[in-house]
Amino acid sequence: MGDVKMTPNDMMAEIRDANLSYLMLAQQMIRADKATAIFRLGIAKEIADLIEGLNNAQILKLAGSNMMLARFRFEDSAILCMLTNYNKERALAHSHAAILMAGQAVEEIH
Repeated sequence: MGDVKMTPNDMMAEIRDANLSYLMLAQQMIRADKATAIFRLGIAKEIADLIEGLNNAQILKLAGSNMMLARFRFEDSAILCMLTNYNKERALAHSHAAILMAGQAVEEIH
């Protein structure tokens, strides 16, 4: 069996679905507890306020963009290594990674 290649249309549909899921989850998180959502999503308060106020039509339009809206926050490879560490000290590694990520700058509006 060979690998099945995604067509550009398939890839765009996957990006749209991922964006839609991300935006809907982000909006629910923000509405439930904005401060915690800002930390977990790694976004600025201004971005959280914008996402919180989006209506369904706006979410669908934004989700349909040709780029991923969510992105990895792991510029520091040490953080990524800690989060993927599955040894007996996993909880400690995850706590350490969370502390390091909390010190990273959030996304800003440009």
